[in-house]
Amino acid sequence: MKTNTKSSITLPAQELKMVQDLMKSLKAKTKVEVIRRGLTLLKETTDRKSLRAAYRKASDATRPNLQAELDELDVVTDEGLD
Repeated sequence: MKTNTKSSITLPAQELKMVQDLMKSLKAKTKVEVIRRGLTLLKETTDRKSLRAAYRKASDATRPNLQAELDELDVVTDEGLD
């Protein structure tokens, strides 16, 4: 596979204007840089969402046992205090 492959996309005028506006505000040198940054942001956001969902699922799975385990640890952490 080539390291740099040329690709061409056609954008509607409104989306092209958005890319051009982002070029200015981000001080990006090229339209491709804007697209790359957008794709990177999209990937990071998607990865975070899936990670958040995995943590939520794990938390939900362990929640029923949590209080019982905390009660067991009270004896260890109480140290005879009233």
